[in-house]
Amino acid sequence: MASQPAIRRNPSVIQDWNSSLSTAYDESFFCAARHLETAYVMWSVNLDEALGFRRVGRNSHASDLLGISPALCYRLAHPLRGSLHAMLFHARHFGTAPNLVPLAAYNFQLPSSQRAARVNALFSKLLLTNKSQFQYKLSILLELVGDLSDSYVHISGELSDGSAMEEDLDWQSLEDLHYDLNTCLRESIVLLKCFLLALPDKQLVEFNLSLRHLMGDTPYEYPTPLENLAHRRITLLKGQ
Repeated sequence: MASQPAIRRNPSVIQDWNSSLSTAYDESFFCAARHLETAYVMWSVNLDEALGFRRVGRNSHASDLLGISPALCYRLAHPLRGSLHAMLFHARHFGTAPNLVPLAAYNFQLPSSQRAARVNALFSKLLLTNKSQFQYKLSILLELVGDLSDSYVHISGELSDGSAMEEDLDWQSLEDLHYDLNTCLRESIVLLKCFLLALPDKQLVEFNLSLRHLMGDTPYEYPTPLENLAHRRITLLKGQ
């Protein structure tokens, strides 16, 4: 049974991001964001170390490090897509429609990602309701995360097993894919907080169950200082 979405407390995404959540909502956001940040840190550190070895000419060490990179990328992509699915399913059923802005092409590196962002920006002008704009942005992010993570897993696997044909180009591709996945992560975390601010109290328990199920029931334990979350690349997403 559909219900009316909560009245949004703020007129903009920036004000949503800077707003405080009540205890129950804050716990939901913190657990999901920590799960995603943990997976991101593990994956990002692995790639950074591999790139460091490559820069000093230790190519075999760099390739060896990439042996676990596909799995680490998946450990981010799976819960990230899960969080997006949870919001999309809930929005379709209950009509929740938070504050949002369309994706911006200048926040991405790869031409394919930039095209997806431009399509999202275009359709945001054509879609008449905030609800339809929100669901469309979630769909675009889901597609982007799937495509980017699949490409990363494929390229890093080839570099690791020595089957890559154009190593220099492939290493650069890994950096670009990492950048664009990070953009998707930051967009998704901002969307999640805006979504929770628009979520009625009586729907929180049901949403949390869906969120935990789709992200995975057991968060990966790894120290991640979320108090610095607002000062990471989220602040560089122009237009937010």
